[in-house]
Formats: sequence, C-alpha cells, structure tokens
Amino acid sequence: MKYSKYLSIFFLMLSLQSCSDFLEQEPGTQTSIDELLKNKTGVLQALTGLYSEVDGNVRPEIYSVYADLQGGNIKFTPIATGSLKGQITTPSLIEQAYSFNDVAISSNYKSFYDSSYDIINQANLILEYTPDLTDATIEEKNQIQAQALAIRAYTHFLLSLVYGQDYKYTADASHLGVVYSTESIKSGIQYPIRKTMAETYDLIIADLKNAIDNYSGTTVLAGPEYSFFNQKNTKALLARVYLQKGDWANAYEVANDVITNSGVVLTSKESLISEWVKPDLPISEILLEFTPRKDGEGNVSSSMSQTFGYTTDVSFQKYAASNDLIDLYENTDLRKQLFLVKPLFTLVNGVQTYVDYSFTRKYQDNAGYVAFRLSEMYLIRAEAALETNRADLAMADINIIRARANASLLTNTANLKENIFLERRKELCFEGFLFFDIARMHKDVSRNDGCMATVCSLTYPSLKFVLPIPTFNTNLNPNLQQNDSY
Repeated sequence: MKYSKYLSIFFLMLSLQSCSDFLEQEPGTQTSIDELLKNKTGVLQALTGLYSEVDGNVRPEIYSVYADLQGGNIKFTPIATGSLKGQITTPSLIEQAYSFNDVAISSNYKSFYDSSYDIINQANLILEYTPDLTDATIEEKNQIQAQALAIRAYTHFLLSLVYGQDYKYTADASHLGVVYSTESIKSGIQYPIRKTMAETYDLIIADLKNAIDNYSGTTVLAGPEYSFFNQKNTKALLARVYLQKGDWANAYEVANDVITNSGVVLTSKESLISEWVKPDLPISEILLEFTPRKDGEGNVSSSMSQTFGYTTDVSFQKYAASNDLIDLYENTDLRKQLFLVKPLFTLVNGVQTYVDYSFTRKYQDNAGYVAFRLSEMYLIRAEAALETNRADLAMADINIIRARANASLLTNTANLKENIFLERRKELCFEGFLFFDIARMHKDVSRNDGCMATVCSLTYPSLKFVLPIPTFNTNLNPNLQQNDSY
C-alpha cells in the first residue's frame, strides 16, 4: 500500500485533521514521505514542522486555559462592543468541559486529542527515518532523535493528564492511562488498547531517559536554544513526570540536577516584573518556550496574547484572573504587579457599571507558550523534600521563591504541604498547572469568583476529573475504552 493510502486510512481512523505540511499527502501531487525524509534537509524540515504542530496544540485556548480555568484561576471578561456589550458569556469552545459536562460525541477537546496523536505519529516517522540518513553525522542524528523522543513523551504526558485520572487514583496505578504509540502508521493499521497509568508513565520515563542519553549538543535547528527540547529542559520534564507520579526521590534528584547544573538561574527580584513584560523575549529563567514564529517582516501571526491579551478597553481577550487567585497575594508580593487591572463596562444584574478585571502580564505582546522555567524546579524540589521527610529543605526552597517575590517568609514547617500548593498556584498561574495539581494532591475544586458553570465545585475523587475520549475515535477503534461516566 502506498504511504499516501496509509495516511488516508490513518486520518479516517483517528481524524487527524491538523497535520503539518510534510504529512499532508495527496496522491500524485506531493512528495512521498520516503522522498522527503530520505535526507537531512527533509528530516529537519519535518522536525521544524513538528515544533509548529506542538505549539499549535498547547498555545491556543483549548489547552492553554484548561488547567487554570477548571481549577479556578480564570474568569471571563465581558463582550467589548455591539448590542451585547457588557454581557458575560461562557466561550462556546470550552462550554461543556467548563461545567465538567463534556460530551463524547461533541467533545470540546476533540481537536486536542486528534492533534496530539498527529504529533506523536510525526515524531515516530522522524524516529524511523533518521537512523538511515547518509548525509547526517552520528551527533546530528542523535540530536534529532532525542528531540523527537522528548516531543513524543511530552505529548503522551499531556494526554495522560487530560484523559487519565491522577497516578495515585488507584493504589497501583492500574487504572486507564492512554494509548502509547511508538510506531508510525507506516507500520500498518493498529487498534491499540489503552495502557494502564503505571505502564503509561513507564513508557514516558523510558522515552525521556533515552532522549537525555542521546542529546549530543549539536545544533540542528536555527533559533534560540530555549525554543527546542534539549537535555536540560528534557530533565525538567522528567522531574515534572516524577512529581506527578509521586516518585519523590527521583523528583528531588532530577529537579536538583536542573537547578544545579543547567546554567540557568532564577530571575532576580529586581528584574522579575521587567523580565516578564518585555516584548518578544521570554523571562530569563526560561527552560523551554514554544516561541511564536515570525514572517519575513518580523510579524507574529499568533501568540499567547490572543488568549490573555489586553490592548484597549474595547479590544481584549476572553480570559482574566479570578479574585480567587488575586486574593491569595499579599499586597507586598511583586507577583501582584504581574496583573494589568482594567475597568471594563459590565452588566451586573442588569445594571451598567464598570468592573475591574485583572489580565495576566505574562502573556502580552508576542508572548510564547511557557513550557518549563526554573522556578518550577524549586517548587518540585521543595515538595519532594517534604515528602521525603526533609521539611527544613522544603521550607528553604519555598522561601527562595517567596523572597524573590517580596512575600513574607515562612518561619515554621506547619501546614507546609498546603503552603507548597498555594505557592505553586501563585507562582505558576496561567502556565497550565492548577487543575492537575488539585487532582494530584486529591483536593476538591472550588470555583467562586466569576464562575458561570452549571457545576462550580467538584469533590475528589470524581469521574469528571477527566475528559471523554471523543466518540469518533472510540467508534473507529473498538479496543479504545471510554472513560467511566461517558
């Protein structure tokens, strides 16, 4: 069977509708995969396209708001102009999921599910073709494969967060994880089953360790180092995976490795605000940012500001910070300055008035998607230290983050676990953590300010902590087991 036919069947089976150019095959009109990936130039073109696909999967609002919206960090802004000016409505794109009532047959997150497996298939193709390149050095091939492995692991990890209950939902993690794909569709049509969560994490960790061992340090793609997976940010991902798994010894060791050996240092107290709000460039402590691509004239077609931006009082995006979040900060906390507070015309109980809304300043101008930065590693190390009976070390790490923010320091280890949770909520807001932290720590969801959902609270454990597998996919793969309650 020709590869174009394989791909046609693959798209039919998994409805992968956002494939990058190098996989969009039309018989007789485009270069075959064999032809394109036969040399280094083609493989690097594919790898460049793959990064664009990853960015296009996590940056748009479908994924980038998910954890903060479900957890309670986000509320909606009013309509800016027109006959409905001042009214607040739930964006239809996420309406079902927002109320913990996503529907499998019309899932709000079908595009995320499909795009994720599209990305995984592309990574697998790169992994399959790269070893046979004759015009690339061993170091170049190792670097390409390491990046593809990291992307494959990262994407499976995101899927496991959204579609699988937290690792400790069952005592032995025997509950459902995700389908873990390690072969491209070129190998033939498969009807795989979902792995257990334990198996899912084993495969993610194996891919990450393999990637870390394969990085050669050779530059294969043009651009800033922080725009691509490398050894240090792959270790950061591994630390995050160990944290989510509750493997505290390894979480501590890997986070400490990144802190100690990455060469990246925490942004200083003096420059914390200016570093976050500078245009075009990420904060100095960045480990991985999916950087917006610019055209020949230096224009950015899409960035995080399209989800969280504020331009004028009649030009702003739909998502702002809830007071549930804002009220957590002390008045002296510098991070409170990372919110742009603007009065917007709002209808409140039918009355026209102006209400203050807090837009995050992390994602104005041409901001990229922050995947990993160093402060997260301190928070991982702190939590892992606490869970391994080193509360003094945990408090010291939390105080490093609090001191940088000019917040009051902790003076004892009482309630340290809750303090770590709150510090993560304040420090990492709008970076995709809160809902997954709530699930991981077996806490309840409590959304108050601005909540417009039919369900604003959720008690752990709940079957609604995960989304449904889209019906299209379960229909086409009879072995793909749906999540309970859907």
